[in-house]
Amino acid sequence: MENAGRKKRVLIFIVAYNAELTIQNVLERIPPEMAEYESHILIIDDSSDDRTFEQASEFQSAGFPLTVLVNPINQGYGGNQKIGFHYAIEENYDVVVLLHGDGQYAPERMPDLVKPVADGEADFVMGSRMLSRGGALAGGMPLYKFVGNKILTGIQNRLLHADLSEFHSGYRVYSVDVLRQIPFDRNTNDFHFDTEIIIQLLRGGYRIREVPIPTYYGEEICRVNGLKYAFHVVKVSMLSRTQDWGIFYERKFDVKAPNKLNPLYQAKWGFESPHTLAVSRVAPGSKVVDIGCAAGYMAHALREKKCEITGIDQFPPDDKRDLREFIQFDLNAGGFPLDVGAFDYILLLDIIEHLRSPEAFVDDLRTSRTGVRKGAVIASTGNIAFLFTRMMLAMGYFHYGSRGILDLTHTRLFTFATFTELFEQAGYRVIEVRGVPAPFPLALGKNWLSLLMVKINRALIRISKSLFSYQIFVMAEPLPSLPWLLERAVQATGKRKAGEEWREHHRATPVRK
Repeated sequence: MENAGRKKRVLIFIVAYNAELTIQNVLERIPPEMAEYESHILIIDDSSDDRTFEQASEFQSAGFPLTVLVNPINQGYGGNQKIGFHYAIEENYDVVVLLHGDGQYAPERMPDLVKPVADGEADFVMGSRMLSRGGALAGGMPLYKFVGNKILTGIQNRLLHADLSEFHSGYRVYSVDVLRQIPFDRNTNDFHFDTEIIIQLLRGGYRIREVPIPTYYGEEICRVNGLKYAFHVVKVSMLSRTQDWGIFYERKFDVKAPNKLNPLYQAKWGFESPHTLAVSRVAPGSKVVDIGCAAGYMAHALREKKCEITGIDQFPPDDKRDLREFIQFDLNAGGFPLDVGAFDYILLLDIIEHLRSPEAFVDDLRTSRTGVRKGAVIASTGNIAFLFTRMMLAMGYFHYGSRGILDLTHTRLFTFATFTELFEQAGYRVIEVRGVPAPFPLALGKNWLSLLMVKINRALIRISKSLFSYQIFVMAEPLPSLPWLLERAVQATGKRKAGEEWREHHRATPVRK
């Protein structure tokens, strides 16, 4: 167990480029209160053209151990941060402070920013110039930068479902444990690295806090191309949002915080979806087997219709109260653990596309039927011919993602024709084929706009099912298998022979009057 009395190890990481005139002043202003922690200073000179490295190396009165490194090749603003964060991880620091060598951010405020992270109250703290009303302009921030900051932050808050006063301050404090958990190394080396790492923190559900800082603009040279920066900031924010919709995918934004529930598959209630369609097709009081039952949300809905549900999945659900029985089974193992003829309905909702051999599985499903119940299959899958997927292909993209039609765990992709053929060629009679709209309420929240988009999508599906359906919904009934037909033929033959013998017996026996 970590010693509770141990001082937190804090790395004061200063990124520097052509900062020979300011670097020593920044070092002098680091407050002595940082001695409360085991503080060390790291300066990484990003291959400056001036004497930044020499000025930093010659400095003697910081009061804290000082390490100065120089990149032989310029790594860019983001690339330089990656090296410093990696240093903090490798040297087992607890907290890392990001400070700029040009003096734009006040070192004097460092203790206020470090304390929430050091005390375990936050995972990330950002010094905000926008929390104090009028402070940014009073501190010399140019009006165009102020307006641009406000506009960009507003757009990003809306896209990312955040509520930050600004995204663009470079004065930051990180928990090193959190840096170990996020793929910051995949981020850009450019200036919008700062935005990408905030997106990762937001997506992971980490604790973010803002602390007001003064604004200072001096004679430092701005090296950021404003229009290019704004374009990239909006682009990556939008990309992160569309990743939730299953349209695009970037590995750097596939972030999950430990001990935080991030369900890959979510129930789709309150709008037209495979789940609502399946529940409406199942007759009350039926016996149902839910294959790939996940968290058991279908079982809960069907119990309200007095159904008896058996669940099958590779992993047991946390809550089995709505299941009559649960069977832990790997669907790729071959065979099938139940007689589906003992059930009225077999649910295969968003399962087929995950199997190594859907054909073999559907064959096993049908041949396991010996009981007398109909064993109707209700199945759904993504439609690879969906409009957005076609558009991506037209633009040269084919991204697998964390969810959606191109889920990373999918092994097969289907169109309407190939999905219905899967069942027909396995000896099923397809009795219903339906296109399903995109789950806009999951992506945008359940509101009037998302529900309207579902209705519009539904209308477009009537025009072209193949083009506008996000998912495919199929209901099929098994045709009699050859073993079943042979067994019935044998039984019928036995009955026929027994009937003929009975008739022969009665014809041969004289009728007594």
